[in-house]
Amino acid sequence: MNHPGYYLHWGVIQISAANLIVIALMIAVFLLALLLPFPGRRQR
Repeated sequence: MNHPGYYLHWGVIQISAANLIVIALMIAVFLLALLLPFPGRRQR
């Protein structure tokens, strides 16, 4: 924890690898929430 983080560079965009992983996980959870059926709404 005493060394600087790993950063990714794309032109003028600079982001740490840890933040990029967190953003990707948040997008994945959001997409799963949209695609998976809501519990308790089953047709009888």
